[in-house]
Amino acid sequence: MSVTLGEEIMLLSLDDESGAAKDRQAAGWAVAGGILLELALAGRLSVGDGRLSVTDRTPTGVALLDERLGLIDAWAAKKSKPPRVTDWLTRDHAKAVGATTESLRIRGLVHEEQRKVLGLFPVRRYPEADGAAEAELRGRLASVVLHGTDPDDRTAGLVALIHAAELHRLAFPEVPVREVKPRMKKIAEGQWAGDDVRTAIRTMQAAMVAVTTVTVITAVS
Repeated sequence: MSVTLGEEIMLLSLDDESGAAKDRQAAGWAVAGGILLELALAGRLSVGDGRLSVTDRTPTGVALLDERLGLIDAWAAKKSKPPRVTDWLTRDHAKAVGATTESLRIRGLVHEEQRKVLGLFPVRRYPEADGAAEAELRGRLASVVLHGTDPDDRTAGLVALIHAAELHRLAFPEVPVREVKPRMKKIAEGQWAGDDVRTAIRTMQAAMVAVTTVTVITAVS
């Protein structure tokens, strides 16, 4: 496997030049959701009925995914029944962002810069180091969303996560949202996919909508 779903969302979120994260909170939910969906598509997790369980502990060979798989397994083992997907997203989304960004750094796709805001507060930024992966990603998204190409399972899942988290502008910064939403919604519905894939995508999309809606309500109140 090359770049994971979570890493792809993180690439869309990080500004290529400054390395600052855009739409950080919503992107964080989507990154964590992308990791779960990747594990589900790989047959390591079941995410039906809004709950998750580990179905296969075999490592995927991708450090980012295998670390999360181990954490989920240990956490879920303490529960009396399969825990809710939204509970894991709430628990892990901030940490998932850090782990995913570090994975991108290790892969050489971004590099780390340390700066001080106002000369006092240290911050880390992750500008682009190798733009090939993001260029391929944006080209693939444009192909399926703007030009009507049939998506594969992972790309459909990616589109569903972006759509549910309202990250349309990250994926298509130069295209009005109203022009991409209908096609992204159709892809997210996944009528073309097999039952298992469609269930996984719909479950993750519903979870993303739930957690991002709660976040918006909390922020407003």
